[in-house]
Amino acid sequence: MRRFLLTLFLFVALVALGGGALGLWWVNRPITLPAPTVDLTVEPGTTPRGIAEAVAATGARVPAQLLYGWFRFSGQDRRMRAGSYELEAGVTPRGLLDMLVRGEEATRSVALVEGWNFRQVRAALAKAEQLKPDTVGESDEALMTRLGRPGVHPEGRFFPDTYTYSKGSSDFTVLQRALRAMDRKLEAAWAARGSDLPLRTADEALILASIVEKETGQARDRAEISAVFNNRLRVGMPLQTDPTVIYGMGTAFNGNLRKKDLQTDTPWNTYTRGGLPPTPISMPGRAALLAAVQPAQSKSLYFVSRGDGSSHFSASLDEHNRAVNRYQRGIESSSPAAPVAPANGAASASAPAEATASSPTPAASAAAPASTPRIGS
Repeated sequence: MRRFLLTLFLFVALVALGGGALGLWWVNRPITLPAPTVDLTVEPGTTPRGIAEAVAATGARVPAQLLYGWFRFSGQDRRMRAGSYELEAGVTPRGLLDMLVRGEEATRSVALVEGWNFRQVRAALAKAEQLKPDTVGESDEALMTRLGRPGVHPEGRFFPDTYTYSKGSSDFTVLQRALRAMDRKLEAAWAARGSDLPLRTADEALILASIVEKETGQARDRAEISAVFNNRLRVGMPLQTDPTVIYGMGTAFNGNLRKKDLQTDTPWNTYTRGGLPPTPISMPGRAALLAAVQPAQSKSLYFVSRGDGSSHFSASLDEHNRAVNRYQRGIESSSPAAPVAPANGAASASAPAEATASSPTPAASAAAPASTPRIGS
């Protein structure tokens, strides 16, 4: 008690000197820091005296007793909040108190990008600055169980956005926020779905949205691309879209998609299997979610890249083949493909397609094509 009274006396004396001018000068004088920025951690339950001592312990040239006296004199000493703070050059005792009272913690951010897969999400979180890696080494299955979704595949379940967090926060909390955000966005999109969709559930909408996300080169084409896939599902045509094949290949994909890859069956190969793949293949953004459930009013069943990121859409194979001949000569691009005999021996169907450097000619013509153009972006 004697120590506190002495500290308070010293501070009041400072304020009183010169009509308070010296005290006002001190609380508005920048604190000398040992570096341009200094980290300050205030643990829950820390007393005002402990906070003053923690500031001094950072190497800041400020007497802890005097700073404590200022906290008490201000009348706001019990309003200071725990957290991770960053003291910057120029901070004053007054500014420090204001920051602690408002709880203005130092923040960082991590961007989860539209079209990323879950492997990329986890890699980004592992590299994020000042984010505690609580999930590193944990399997996807165990992680989804901890998130309250046991047995649910993680792909596409997290909403792409930029997430701000306090220094020292857990990567698990970022995933929780992204999971809840996708739940909300998907629920809203499904509630706003159009009529006569071939999609039966919100989960199917999420899967289709993930494909639309990967196939869209220009935003204005998104709803029409969705229409192509919705139309194909409606009439029982295979989707035959490259991004699903690439996803099914996993780390075996080296950037060059070959004809034999299209014929190698995986659960995600939409050349060898009909309908939607079993899971999403990427994180779709809000626009892709809405496009999946609100496709353009169109009869298109094919599309081909014009080479500038936009697409030309066709309702018939003949029209599509003419568009391929026009746009895809020597161009890496994407299109719903010409007929290909599925690996499982089912009847052939027309489908989306993409040419690669190793197969420069997306073989579509007025006659039945000899090879398979493929979808891609």
